[in-house]
This record gives sequence, C-alpha cells and structure tokens, in this order.
Amino acid sequence: MNNLLKSLCFLIFIPLALISCGESVEDEPSQLQVSLSEIASESAGGSQSVAVSGNITWTVTLNSEWVRVTPAQGEGDGQITFSIDPNPAAAARNLEARVVGGGVVRTIQISQAAFVPEFPAYHIPADATDMRDISSLALAKEMGVGWNLGNSLEAMGGETAWGNPKVTKAFIDQVKAAGFNAVRIPVAWSKFSNASDFTIDQAWMNRVQEVVDYAIDNGMYVLLNNHWDEGWMQPTFAKQDYVNDRLEKMWIQIALHFRDYDDHLLFAGTNEVMVDGDYGAPKPEYSQVQNSFNQTFVDAVRSTGGRNAYRNLVVQTFNTNIDYGISFFEMPDDSAADRLMVEVHYYDPYEFALQGDEKVTQWGKDATDPSKTAAWGGESHADGQFQKMKANFIDEGIAVLLGEYGAVDKKAEDNGAYREYYLLYITQSAKTHGLVPFYWDNGHGGDYGFALFDRADGEQIYPGLIRAIVEE
Repeated sequence: MNNLLKSLCFLIFIPLALISCGESVEDEPSQLQVSLSEIASESAGGSQSVAVSGNITWTVTLNSEWVRVTPAQGEGDGQITFSIDPNPAAAARNLEARVVGGGVVRTIQISQAAFVPEFPAYHIPADATDMRDISSLALAKEMGVGWNLGNSLEAMGGETAWGNPKVTKAFIDQVKAAGFNAVRIPVAWSKFSNASDFTIDQAWMNRVQEVVDYAIDNGMYVLLNNHWDEGWMQPTFAKQDYVNDRLEKMWIQIALHFRDYDDHLLFAGTNEVMVDGDYGAPKPEYSQVQNSFNQTFVDAVRSTGGRNAYRNLVVQTFNTNIDYGISFFEMPDDSAADRLMVEVHYYDPYEFALQGDEKVTQWGKDATDPSKTAAWGGESHADGQFQKMKANFIDEGIAVLLGEYGAVDKKAEDNGAYREYYLLYITQSAKTHGLVPFYWDNGHGGDYGFALFDRADGEQIYPGLIRAIVEE
C-alpha cells in the first residue's frame, strides 16, 4: 500500500475509533432511592431513620417546626434521621419531606397522630347535659345574694360540735324564703375511713350530699368548698407535695360523688389559705405554693369528666385577700373555657367587723363618735377594693364571688343601726361592682356572733339585717 493510501485509511480509522470509544465511556445515569416513602408517628413523637442509596450528591428539604432531619445533605449511600416532636394538639398533622439530587426527587410523607389524653380509670367522657352554655359571669349574676352555712359541716368533731343543731330541710327552706338564692357550704372533709390514703368516709359524704340537696331542691345555687379542716393546707415548700397529694385525692372523690349534678352546683377548692399566724403579704414561696393548690384542685375535678368537664370552679386569692389577689394571684390553666371564678372575702375594717369588744361600734358616714369609729375602712374604702376586683377580673370576663363578709353583733346599744347600714352598703357596693356577695352566718346570735337565723327553727333573729342584704 502506498503512502497516500495508508494516510487515507488512517484518517478514516480515527473517527470510527472515537465513535467506538465514546459509546464505551458514556456517563452513568443519576441514581437516588430512599428506603421509606411514608413515616407514621404516634402523638408522643420520636425518631425514624431512612436509608439513602445513590451515586450523586443529595439534599433533604422540609419546612417544619415539629420535624428536624440530620444530616440535611450527603453524597452516595447514607442514612438520614427524622426527629419528631410530641404533638400537643387534638388534631393529626402531616408534612412532606423531599430528598433531591441530580434532577431526581424522592418524597417521604410524614404524619403524626393527634394527642389523646390518657385518662384515669374513673374518668368518663365529657357530658354537657344540663350544663348550660353560658359564661361564668352570666351564671354568677343568676346567684343573686348568697348566705353561708357556717360552723356546721366544717365543725371539728361532728356537725353539732360547735353548738349548732343538725341542718334540716325546713331550715334551708327558711333561708330560701328570706330571699337568699345561693348557699355556700363550708365542709371539713377529713373524716376518713382510711387516713393513710385520704379516703373520705362514705357516711359523711352522703350527709354532705343530703344538705346539698336541701338547697338544690329549692332551686338554689350551692357553692361546696373545702374549709379550714384544722389547717392542714399550709402553703410552704416543705408542705407543698403533701398538700397537693391530699388535695388531689380528696377532690377526686368529691367530684366523682357529685359528678351528675347540673350547673347549680359549684366547687370551691380551698378557704383562706395562709401560713398560720402570718397575716402579712405572702412571701414568694407562699404565693407560689398557694397558686399550685388552685391548679391541683382544677386538674383533679376536670380529670373526672362527665359534667365536671364543664362545671364552674372557684379558686381563691392568697388568704382571700383582695390586695394579695391583685399582686400575687395566678389564674390556673383550665381545659374548660370560661368556667373559673375567683373568690375573695371582706371584713374591713377589722375593728368594726370582727373585733370582739365594744371599742369600735360605729361605722360609716353617719357615725357620731370618732372614738368609736375606725380610722379606716369606710364607704370609699369598700368601693375602692371592689373596684379593684372589677377592673382586674370582672372587666376581663372573670366572675368574682365575695365568699364571706359580715359584721359581728356587739353589745353597744347603737351598734345595731350601724351594723345594718354596714351590711346594706357593703352588699350594694359589691353588687354594683359585679361581685356576688355571700353573707357569713356562723349560727350564733348576740355576743359577737354573725347569725341572722335561729338554726333550731329557722326564725329570723334580725329581720332588718336580712332586708338590708337581700332587698335591692
């Protein structure tokens, strides 16, 4: 072959060789796979790993505040882990994660179940039967004026231990007939059949129910509380766990026993919680612990379900003091909307309302002797205190009960007229400012007592005082 022919053959061979070589080294296609296309998580959350296989660089993309992924990118084979937060909501949630690389997209659908509370065995589903869909403010207005069945069911040693006779239906009928539409029933619940686990004696529970029914059968509202009970509810860090445990166990029993009552029955968790002997402003420790008692009470009642899921509950300020309520009270969290009320008490000025002597026997604008009148606590003071509760609670949609107020009967001849004016003014001021007043009656008339009625026969001891309270 001559040189020219050899050259032509060489030129033809090179392109063919190039074509042949190009086919043998063509780029490999992008490959990307994931081991899972769906992840289903329980409401508690957790983590789930997914294997990635491929021959390219890849990135994981997702837009979520409740799912995180590590690592968010890689190359070739690897593993990614999705960390899923607990779901606090009563609704399921979903999102899509994407693994992307080399023009290939792999999706992973992530779903999480709704939160379902784990209820105790005694819980039943919420039941709104006869629990009207009205606000706490609206229900409070229906109460009218209330009265306390004091020194009976909270008496240490038994119902008659503090000098009052056994409560009868006829007596409660007389209270209703006098114009009172609500009864606050203080109770000492520590009559245990088993003190080691705070099991309330069934006979005592049934007796309390009898008295509650006396009022309910009259169409009255009943505020059932846990009263002094020998002062075991001390708001200190040292006592906090003990008190919350005891409070929870007792209120679960009470709430279960009365669970089927309609919204004429309200529960109040505590009464005048304070450290024994310390009437000053609470230390941060005391108010913090007392606020925890309110939360324990609400949680215990709600845990029973049924109508208790909607029942109006009453929580107290520290020592039921108005000023301490403004400064230290924290409204408990509640699973029910607009079903909490706040309770305060009022016995100002102490010298006139509570002090057991004849030093201060006059009160108000018509007082004639400054030496027999307290230097504070007149009409403007009462208006100012109730205005504080109105501005801080009632105007914010939270009902307020004046769970106790009153003035003792003193021996001075002119005290009766001033006492009547005091009760008239305090009652009207409370109502004007939106508070629901409950007069404190301990069953004892005369000699520094509070009684309006003779507990034996229901007769009115002081008709003028009763009129001052119940009449518009």
